[in-house]
Amino acid sequence: MRIGAIDIGTNTILLLIADVQADGSLSVVRDEHAIARLGKGVDEHRRVLPATFDRAVEFLRPYQAILNKERVDTVTVCATSFLRDALNKQEFIDHVKKHVGYDVRVLSGEEEATLTYLGAISEFYSPGSSQRFAVIDIGGGSTELTFGTDINVSRRKSLDIGSVRLTERVLKSSPPSRAALDNASQLIRQQVQSFPHPSQSARLIGVAGTLTTLAAMDLRLAQYDRTAVSGHVLHLKTIRTIFDELSVQSLDEIKAHPQILPERADILLAGVLILLETLEVFGRDEITASDRGLRYGMILEKIASLT
Repeated sequence: MRIGAIDIGTNTILLLIADVQADGSLSVVRDEHAIARLGKGVDEHRRVLPATFDRAVEFLRPYQAILNKERVDTVTVCATSFLRDALNKQEFIDHVKKHVGYDVRVLSGEEEATLTYLGAISEFYSPGSSQRFAVIDIGGGSTELTFGTDINVSRRKSLDIGSVRLTERVLKSSPPSRAALDNASQLIRQQVQSFPHPSQSARLIGVAGTLTTLAAMDLRLAQYDRTAVSGHVLHLKTIRTIFDELSVQSLDEIKAHPQILPERADILLAGVLILLETLEVFGRDEITASDRGLRYGMILEKIASLT
């Protein structure tokens, strides 16, 4: 069976098409990425901005064409933090249904955390190994922390901090002031400290654009290569060195890094700071980057529902 998953996030819209084998394993057919910034202004106004409705459709229609071309059997479409927080979420859902035909499911923070966990560990765990994992998903509007053993989740929490939200609230300039950085660090620590720390034996995995960008920078990739990025171990010292460099650069200087997408440049520092503070609070000095995440978990959930 061929399944498609569209992850409509605060900053990105992701498309994954995969063939599901008889044993439940996935074979990737297409993996597409677009930075749409649909969550712009939602933190301040608690509403999806009018211009965002049509922009979402502009990004979804090419994905629809890809899904049709690849003859996908079934499609699952989910939205995350920006739509959870929006008072006019139903208007957005109705707009997408009218113009693209998809039913958008708005995930709760706990659902997002669980599905992201399942997607993130899918390339690392061996069934029956009783391996412990801790997954950090730094999104645009929220950050999900999920702990578990194998595919069994034991703790999960969605924190009200993300790279877009933190940038809009505090880190409004490039480079930011020292006071702004200190304020942002304090906000992050307050939220992370409210959640129990993962076991030191748990393998720490990080997903989403902040982690994959840092891995690409550490590897000095001329072009993004998900096979090189996924599984790459980032050390705390390396992350701090990159943060120190970015924290004193202008937006144009950040965009000059070949591994940083121009559309991500203004929010990357916030994402790196969330990662740094989380590692510090957890007392960890390394994290494994994963190119997988929510969209993989969505497909795994769809498989389970069909069997």
